[in-house]
Amino acid sequence: MVQQLDFGAQLTAFEPGPARAIARRVEALGYDSLWVPDHLSFHYPIYEGLSHLAFMAAATGRVRLGTGVLLLPLRSAGLAAKQLATIDALSGGRIIVGVGVGGEARIEYDLCGVPHNERGARASEAIRVLRLLWSGEAVDFEGRFSSFQGARIDPPPVQKGGPPIWVGGRSAAALRRAATLGDGYISYVLTPERIRGAFETIQREADAAGRALENFQLAHLFFINVKPTYEEALDESAAILTSRYRQDFREPSRKYNVLGPPADCAAQLRKYADAGVRHFILSPTVPKEALGDQFELLAREVIPQLRMSLREGP
Repeated sequence: MVQQLDFGAQLTAFEPGPARAIARRVEALGYDSLWVPDHLSFHYPIYEGLSHLAFMAAATGRVRLGTGVLLLPLRSAGLAAKQLATIDALSGGRIIVGVGVGGEARIEYDLCGVPHNERGARASEAIRVLRLLWSGEAVDFEGRFSSFQGARIDPPPVQKGGPPIWVGGRSAAALRRAATLGDGYISYVLTPERIRGAFETIQREADAAGRALENFQLAHLFFINVKPTYEEALDESAAILTSRYRQDFREPSRKYNVLGPPADCAAQLRKYADAGVRHFILSPTVPKEALGDQFELLAREVIPQLRMSLREGP
């Protein structure tokens, strides 16, 4: 599996001007990737993921661009393949396709006319369709949800074989999907101990399938808030997430979020690195007007301390 440490920044819905400004600031700060979420009808304002990704591609020039995560079962696999190939081509081959099945907002499946209980099967088949169509050749496919003969996507993605696909989710089915079909795995709201167990499960599933994972990427999405004290960070983070998800998020924030002064945040992130995480996707739980400054604080004070800690060893 990949050993290099990379850092990403997740952005939510902003007006066009501020969105460009913060994307360019993130890129200038040296982040390796920029991520956007994806929902159709959710508890807080959010853009459709592929449209948002295309906008971010136009606003930036170097940083990798990821969906964290794209609700793949809501889309026609062929259309998703074409859209992602287009964004990859127009961005110069900078796309990472994080995929998941969602499901917590069933209204999204109703909106798309997709049975909720088919989401896992649709996601797995769609990944196969994406890879096939991204070959750039005329291809045939006969599946449960997609069937075609002689279909060809032109131009194909810039990245040979198509963008990497990182699978999200915490269920046994999601871990199996990551192990057998993915180029990486994205987790969130998991402790380091559970992440270590998830990675071990992925390795076992890959071994059983006879699949090597030499270039497999292990990523985690972090809710993070850097403040002078832990309690200040907890109060602000819990309030924002409670409002966002319309449920009390104080105890989950204690359990899963990275909170407090820079040195403490670096120490908490170190536990995830020790568990195997190699791509850190940082999602600050701060007011929108403070987001740019929080990304700068993370880049200037937290990430360097984490890197130094890892260089020094256990």
